[in-house]
Amino acid sequence: MDRTVNATMARVTGGLSPGGLAGAYADWAVHLAIAPGKQAQLLEKAIKKALNLANYASFSATGIAQDASVPCVDPLPQDRRFNGEAWQKWPYNVLYQSFLLNQQWWHSATTGVRGVTQQHENVVEFAARQMLDIFSPSNYLLTNPELLEQTEREGGLNLQRGMQNFIDDFERTINGQKPVGTENFQVGKNLGVSPGKVIYRNRLIELIQYDPVTEVVHPEPILIVPAWIMKYYILDLSPENSLVKYLTEQGFTVFMVSWKNPDVGDRDLGMDDYRTLGIMDALNAIGEVTDQPIHGVGYCLGGTLLSIAAAAMARDGDERLKTLSLFAAQTDFTEAGELMLFINESQVTFLEDMMWEKGYLDTKQMSGAFQLLRSNDLIWSRMVHDYLMGERASMNDLMAWNSDATRMPYKMHSQYLRQLFLNNMLAEGRYTVDGRAIVVSDIRAPIFMVGTERDHVAPWRSVYKLNLLADTEVTFLLTSGGHNAGIVSEIGHPRRHYRIATKKHDDRYKDPDTWFAENDTHEGSWWPEFVCWLKARSGDQTAAPLDAAKSGRKPICDAPGTYVLQE
Repeated sequence: MDRTVNATMARVTGGLSPGGLAGAYADWAVHLAIAPGKQAQLLEKAIKKALNLANYASFSATGIAQDASVPCVDPLPQDRRFNGEAWQKWPYNVLYQSFLLNQQWWHSATTGVRGVTQQHENVVEFAARQMLDIFSPSNYLLTNPELLEQTEREGGLNLQRGMQNFIDDFERTINGQKPVGTENFQVGKNLGVSPGKVIYRNRLIELIQYDPVTEVVHPEPILIVPAWIMKYYILDLSPENSLVKYLTEQGFTVFMVSWKNPDVGDRDLGMDDYRTLGIMDALNAIGEVTDQPIHGVGYCLGGTLLSIAAAAMARDGDERLKTLSLFAAQTDFTEAGELMLFINESQVTFLEDMMWEKGYLDTKQMSGAFQLLRSNDLIWSRMVHDYLMGERASMNDLMAWNSDATRMPYKMHSQYLRQLFLNNMLAEGRYTVDGRAIVVSDIRAPIFMVGTERDHVAPWRSVYKLNLLADTEVTFLLTSGGHNAGIVSEIGHPRRHYRIATKKHDDRYKDPDTWFAENDTHEGSWWPEFVCWLKARSGDQTAAPLDAAKSGRKPICDAPGTYVLQE
């Protein structure tokens, strides 16, 4: 009965636990109520901000430029809503200054209250920011001078287009269709088109072997394990930005795990099923093609799972992994970014009840959580752009992939949240495989680790923590971009840069900020650095590309296979 009630409530709250939010608010409110010093400080700040705004407004209204040109508060560097010249004219400059001062005051009010737990403080500050963003003057026609100018210039045609955009989006949402423009990007036609064969299939994965494009190849193959929260082809998008294509052109034989999109029948698949059916079965299938050691590559959740598999293999003396490469993948979850806002006992229990009813976590809940983390960019700015400006951002391959999410089974996602995010069992040596604990420090294969500077999913300082756990050579590379765009960093991509350094197993530890300060920036894509690292740890190229058919394993179908096409 309790599960049913929570699952019903989840439909209204979008998967957010009312108990978790109420507990955070109560913790903050009670401690603020018994903090007269903090209250006095907030009252003082409110009076100062009100006086500053009144002073600024009076000078702006009278047109005294030297005073009006000095704002009370500047937007944060990443906040570009009020950068336009039209926002610097009265009365709109007063409107946006009032909003920013209010936002600044609420940040002070929700942070720095003695006695409030850090997680509750983060939740309350985040919730206050979300509420305030709703009332930003940039979101409304009558308070946005740039929108008013455009509307006057176009005679209201922008609003007509915006209404058409809104109706189109509403119909697509109701009918469960993908966003406008995704129809121009189809897997197997202009996405995921690197030629290859599916050489193995089980109930959870298809294993793709890509065709060689060079006459000679390195003997060691590469196995890529992508995240199962999305489709695999982010690493094989369009031909011009495909990591798979780039690796095959550099003389590597590449295998790719393509995850099934689970349904209610897969509700009892757990983390160990993903390890055995996903990684171990793939390694066994590759072992039938070649007896060479394998370069393991994991991206995001796939990297975390690959770390678990590698630690278990190291414990058991399985030396099939020659190297380990982890892209935006975490092994320690104590500082796992803003996603931790949604991770506590109340929230995980609420999610478990919601998934228990369906048998899986729906893609809408996942995409909604990620949008909330960047609501200013992904929700409000898009609404202004699409519905008030009447303009559509042109769809690209990465955006099309981003709308192609997958479901996650009830058991697996519950275990993932509890064992890793909530209890951090992998980093603390309490995660068990086959009834025995594993530790990352057992891994002896050299590690290549990639973090991205603007990652909201796996913050680079959290990814960097593998340096605290590993007892082997670790090469850490920090690249520009976010969780997805930073990894898809093809040669020639504009405005790309990276830092890189190698820590040998007996080198002294450097904290991430020291590491950042000591390593210079290199311009360009990080992909060539990755290839150089792989080649230095690979054998000489031979004239005999790996052929699954010659080993007796007949191809099942052509790439991209069938699992990636499942809705």
